[in-house]
Amino acid sequence: MSANELGFLPDRLDRIGAHVQAKYLDSGKLPFGALLIGRGDEVAYEWASGVDKEAIFRIASMTKPVTSVAFMQLVEQGKVALSEPVAKYIPEFANLGVFVSGGGNQPFVTRPPLTRLNIVDILRHTAGFTYGFQERTPVDAAYRRTELEHWGKNSSQSFIDHLARLPLEFDPGSSWNYSVSTDVLGVLIERISGQSLSDYFREHIFAPLAMEDTYFHVPPEKAARMPEAYAFHPVEKMKLVSEAGANSSWCGKHSFESGGGGLASTIADYHRFCRMLLNGGALDGVQIISPKTLELMTANHLPGGGDLTQHSKSLFSEAENAGIGFGLGFACNIDPAATLLPGSKGEFYWGGMYSTAFLIDPVEDLIMIFMTQLMPSSTYPIRREIRTMMYAALAA
Repeated sequence: MSANELGFLPDRLDRIGAHVQAKYLDSGKLPFGALLIGRGDEVAYEWASGVDKEAIFRIASMTKPVTSVAFMQLVEQGKVALSEPVAKYIPEFANLGVFVSGGGNQPFVTRPPLTRLNIVDILRHTAGFTYGFQERTPVDAAYRRTELEHWGKNSSQSFIDHLARLPLEFDPGSSWNYSVSTDVLGVLIERISGQSLSDYFREHIFAPLAMEDTYFHVPPEKAARMPEAYAFHPVEKMKLVSEAGANSSWCGKHSFESGGGGLASTIADYHRFCRMLLNGGALDGVQIISPKTLELMTANHLPGGGDLTQHSKSLFSEAENAGIGFGLGFACNIDPAATLLPGSKGEFYWGGMYSTAFLIDPVEDLIMIFMTQLMPSSTYPIRREIRTMMYAALAA
């Protein structure tokens, strides 16, 4: 179907790619980009510049929705419940304390949590964990010092052992903080299913959805399809941080498969995943998750129904937090007017640290996926701009 038939104005779609090209690629701010906008199961607009559209990108935190869906499959099977204590499955967490003081050269002083750490806190990032890159507290400094997030120096067990020795930043359920929670979720999947995370994903998500180019470890025969990745540099604009092809660390075997950020994928594969979500949990006659489970996942689970401005302690993207809640693996739009952006109540989305992003709008039957490779994702407001221009391209 044409863009017109799908309810878009083609000239307005075309100006999205032109905008990204002129503002970001031609100026040397981004190395390359690829964009897909779909309506229902159809593709309305595809654009790529400086990279092959079949490239395998480091999608980083866009792994989190995959891990969250995988875990909720286990919930559907009655193997685990959201209200259960995490320590039931990870007994190493039985004595976690909440930070009071210390850090650096001083031992941590902690107190017992006022609330129990439950499974739901892991999915909605209210557990009290953090990320080392936050650089806000003595706790995240300890994450950096112990190399907690180093995939090549940890196994699932050593990751849990390290984390169990560090304090929580706050009482579970009292605040929201972007964190290693989804890595913990990946370990929970492994322990409950008895499979490695990659084997579980392959059997229960990737193979059923025909996602043939999504991996924790890109195989040698596909390594040439992985482009280089960059970090922002204030003078040079971009600095190489990960080589292309077989020399990339993403093509090597890691001892820890990160449910929070370890996957690489193509725009086509992730489109199949998004189509499944847009279709209520099924694609091409295969049901991955039930519509009611997905409805639960995309609802706002922040305490009191508030938005991230009320609960977030994090630095996690260039997006504003007003009007945005958080579900079980996704951010969700709970008040479009408060966001000051066009959109729909009930849309859900997330992104990755290399400035990748996806958005699903069930009201307008829309999917948007953007791929590039520049970290951190907060460097430029490109995801906000693409979103605004996509909605502006809808025909009256």
